[in-house]
Amino acid sequence: MAQAVASMAGLRGTSLAVTPVGNGPVSATRTGLVVRAQQSENDTSRRAMIGLIATGLASGSLVQAVLAEAKPIKLGPPPPLSGGLPGTDNSDEARDLDLPLKNRFFLQPLTPTEAAARAKESAKEILNVKEFIDKKAWPYVQNDLRLKSEYLRFDLNTIIAAKPKDEKKQLKDLTGKLFQNMADLDYAAKIKSSADAEKSYAAAVSSLNDVLSKLG
Repeated sequence: MAQAVASMAGLRGTSLAVTPVGNGPVSATRTGLVVRAQQSENDTSRRAMIGLIATGLASGSLVQAVLAEAKPIKLGPPPPLSGGLPGTDNSDEARDLDLPLKNRFFLQPLTPTEAAARAKESAKEILNVKEFIDKKAWPYVQNDLRLKSEYLRFDLNTIIAAKPKDEKKQLKDLTGKLFQNMADLDYAAKIKSSADAEKSYAAAVSSLNDVLSKLG
């Protein structure tokens, strides 16, 4: 029986190890297949290792070539501030993002005298929205009104803070009335009501004149 198994193995090209176990059946193991499988795995591992080594050598040579041709980088002074134009001197300063948007510092602070001058310029721009009301160009009314009102609010707060205590309350009341009238005008533009816009504009102009008269 063992000879027959060995003969069959030889015909198939595979060597079998035949081991008789007492009087029991003959056991056979395909040692040839195991050896060939191990050799195949070893060849694959060897090729992979050679490839890794070749890649490492090539990479190392490339890095050395780049380092050899590299030129030193000269570090100069920091760039100049981007501010300099009116109202942009603080463009490089950090903002306190934890504060509400209306309380964030985003306009260039001025002295009370300079703030009064800028407030008068903002007032002129607010008065100019009348032409957009006449044309019923409502988005332009809202955009110009909101932009200039923020400048005006910022400057009026600067002026009020510098006023004596007995003058602060009156100016605060006039300022509050002014911004309420401008809010009404903004709403009239939102609903596209010419009649409400004309009425709110007239009230805003009256309040604006009252505030400007206190600025000197």
